[in-house]
Amino acid sequence: MARISHKLKNPFEGALAGGGDPATSPLYVFGPFLSLVVVSGAARVVFGGAVWLAVLTIAVVSAMYRLVMQWVTDGSGGSGLSEEEFGGWAVKVNAGITFIEYTLTFLVSMAAMVTFIADRFPALNGDLLGLPLRTLTAIGLSLLIGWLVNRGPKMAARTFGPATAAVLILLWIMIFSTIIRTGFHLPVFSFEAFTPPNLHFTIGGFVRILAVMTGIEVFANLVAAFDGTPKQKSRKAFQSMLIIMSTTAATMLIVGPAIFSLSDPSIREVSVFTQTMDQLLPDPLPYLGSLVGIFVLMSASAASAQGLQNLALGLKERHYIPPVLGKLNQFEVADKPVWIEIGVVIFCFLLFGTHEETYLALYAAGVFILLSMTGWAVTHRLVNQVRDKFSLRKTGLIIGTTIAAILTTSATLIIFEERLLEGAWVYFILIPILYFAFSYFRKRIGAPSPEMDYLGQINSTLLAGFGFGQTSSPAGRNGNGVTVPLQLGWMPESIFTQNRLNGKTKLRHILVLLDGSSYAAQALPYAQFYCETTGAQLTLLSASKKFRSDPVKLEEAENYLVSVAEKIHAAGIKVNSLVIPDSPAEAARTFVTEKEVDLVVITTHGTSGGKNWLREGLTSKLVHLLDIPVLLVQVFESGASEAPILNRILVSLDGSVFAEQLLPFARLIGKLFDCELMLISVPSVPESEKYRAPASVIQAIRKQAINSMQKYLDSVAERLLAEELSVRTIVTGSYPARTIVDVGKREGVDLIMITSQGRGGLDLVFMGSVAQQVVQLTDSPVFILPIIRELSAD
Repeated sequence: MARISHKLKNPFEGALAGGGDPATSPLYVFGPFLSLVVVSGAARVVFGGAVWLAVLTIAVVSAMYRLVMQWVTDGSGGSGLSEEEFGGWAVKVNAGITFIEYTLTFLVSMAAMVTFIADRFPALNGDLLGLPLRTLTAIGLSLLIGWLVNRGPKMAARTFGPATAAVLILLWIMIFSTIIRTGFHLPVFSFEAFTPPNLHFTIGGFVRILAVMTGIEVFANLVAAFDGTPKQKSRKAFQSMLIIMSTTAATMLIVGPAIFSLSDPSIREVSVFTQTMDQLLPDPLPYLGSLVGIFVLMSASAASAQGLQNLALGLKERHYIPPVLGKLNQFEVADKPVWIEIGVVIFCFLLFGTHEETYLALYAAGVFILLSMTGWAVTHRLVNQVRDKFSLRKTGLIIGTTIAAILTTSATLIIFEERLLEGAWVYFILIPILYFAFSYFRKRIGAPSPEMDYLGQINSTLLAGFGFGQTSSPAGRNGNGVTVPLQLGWMPESIFTQNRLNGKTKLRHILVLLDGSSYAAQALPYAQFYCETTGAQLTLLSASKKFRSDPVKLEEAENYLVSVAEKIHAAGIKVNSLVIPDSPAEAARTFVTEKEVDLVVITTHGTSGGKNWLREGLTSKLVHLLDIPVLLVQVFESGASEAPILNRILVSLDGSVFAEQLLPFARLIGKLFDCELMLISVPSVPESEKYRAPASVIQAIRKQAINSMQKYLDSVAERLLAEELSVRTIVTGSYPARTIVDVGKREGVDLIMITSQGRGGLDLVFMGSVAQQVVQLTDSPVFILPIIRELSAD
């Protein structure tokens, strides 16, 4: 159980924390909506039919989310439910669409904000240096928002925090002003709207105005942020959603007819909402309303950028993107995704302009794909529950959720049918690209631990929904705690462990790479040490492309190896030497493959004197090319140290099948040298100050991670102890490389054993390597085992 600090105490706080996006939508959806219905020939009938159909959809989808909030209380919301019901593919589809949606949210909100500014400053409809002033304004404000968001959540919160409250006040002022000035008039409902002459316009208007539902998912994400029991939290989150969605529905039903009657959508210079404000509100309220609109739309743009930061953190921890994209800046936020988003936004503004209707349908399409997935996930779970145990109530719920799923799916299909050639086609290109990109990086990096996968889910769903309220809202100052069950099981004992331990690993042939330098020669004592103990054959290899054109260097290399080989042979070791006119890495790979080498020994420095583990150095290339262990010997300016000893070995394990490939080698070396094996695991949960999860959540996840890893290490140690090996286990630290090095130094280990995914080129630049950091930081020899790629997880 975990204690979450900074709780939301009541539904109103939740509405302020998460309601910015859906509360903003009435400010801009009526323009594109009215532009369509006024040309239908039965505008008032079509208007009424579309509005009532949208209100019905809001009602059934809200009821559907009541179930989501009851079932999923960890904050992962509809995305978490879709993952539970449909599996891993839903994660990648959700993430891809969410990435696109955050960008479109920024585009729509920024475009609508520029429209509001131009309403009061018509000069913005002109040009400057051949570019529309609206576009230049949008680009400037986009850069400003990117800069603010990348300076951390506190800066963004102080700047935009009150925006949701302001827009709620504005909408209710508009509602009451409409009733006072024009009376209480609801939209006309007539079945004529659904007859063939009008149906196309009614459905088209319905799809456009349904953009008011954008952001509804955030309230399912907010469940875990409330104080109380799971039942109380889900109820409060639902009530928060009702506050926002009822305000939105009331605006549509009461203010909507006034907008229809009082505004003229053909006047492109002034938005229909501003036209209606000017006629309903006394001065200076319309101008204050415009300021509120500008402020809240800017807030929505900033919230989308912050949501993208959290999405990147979550995807990074779930190993769906390279770590560089989730790297934190000096303000402890992931700034690169925001600047990527800003770049895409600027490109779109320059190419397609700054009118919100350009992007609104595409924006709604993505929203309804996600809502459709959630609707079918809810229906799927209810069907399974009824199949297990029949319930009349749940059967009725199935009917309701099926209606919600059909409505949202129908809206999605209509949008794609209408706007396929106007931009909707990008989903068919971008979603597969993102899907395969996520799959590629997940495969390359490997699956994370269950705890890290869970934290990634929190970052990419729960935290993205907090917006600015998580830091600066009244909820952010509340120190009360609430118990949240973390559904993390014990890490299962790997089915590979026993097979790994039973592997028939031997050291029969050892290869040493030499370049004639005193640095490289420091590998020789270690190679001799292993050969003397195991009886392995030793090969000395020197390789360089320079040998092809410089016979003198070739002869020098041959003479050097012969002299070294004679000394080693005199010690009773079977040894031969070889000079190859090729690059060292390629020569080593060819020789290893042809001669069945079991271990390559090399120093961390060569002729250059610099560590060759740096990007694209010799050792990096070897690990990238080989599938056998590489022993890296640290070099000292004073020359080779005393004769090597092996009393204590530090073996790094993380519970994965990759790391378990070390076990046969650890077992073999432990037996041959009668040394102690120290099995170490570093729980893969980051420090709370670097992530926007409450500290208590991360502490609880960390505790579970420690318990899980300890149980795992104990199971491995038990098997090794059964073979009369000396074994200890350690679960500690937060940062793998630093922890491994620190423990190795503290315990005086003689060897560190670790796996590496053998990355080279861009993989190394993007993903980094724990093994790389360990080699750079430690003074101990490092035994690196490249992983077998065929075992990589999808």
